[in-house]
Amino acid sequence: MKLLTHNMLISQVKGVTNGYPLAIEAKEVRVQEVDFNPEFISRMIAKIEWEVLYKAAQSIGHLGDLPAEPVEDHDSNEDFLKEAHRVILEVEVIEGNLVCPESGRKFPISNGIPNMKLNEDEV
Repeated sequence: MKLLTHNMLISQVKGVTNGYPLAIEAKEVRVQEVDFNPEFISRMIAKIEWEVLYKAAQSIGHLGDLPAEPVEDHDSNEDFLKEAHRVILEVEVIEGNLVCPESGRKFPISNGIPNMKLNEDEV
C-alpha cells in the first residue's frame, strides 16, 4: 500500500465518527523506484492531507527529508517534488495493519493490498 493510498482511506465501521487517519503498523516496508512525474506530484500536493502523509512516513521510518509542510514554491522546487514523490509513490507497506483511531479495529495489509472489508456486524 502506497502512502498516497493510505492518505485517502478511512474506517467505515458502524458507530465510528472519527475513522481518519488510520494508524499504520508496518511489518514489511519496501521502497521501489517509480518514474518521476513532477506535474503529477505538484497536482497531488493540494489533494493530500500533508500532516497525515508526514506522520505516516515518520511512523514507518521513511520520513527522509520530507518537510513538515509543503514548501511555498513547490511547483518549481524539484528537490521538494522528488522527496514528495519518494514518500507518496515509492514507499510501500507490503505487510502490516491499518488501525482505526477510534475503535482500534485492525485492517490487514497483505502483499501491499489493504483489506478494508467489514464484517456483517460492522456495517
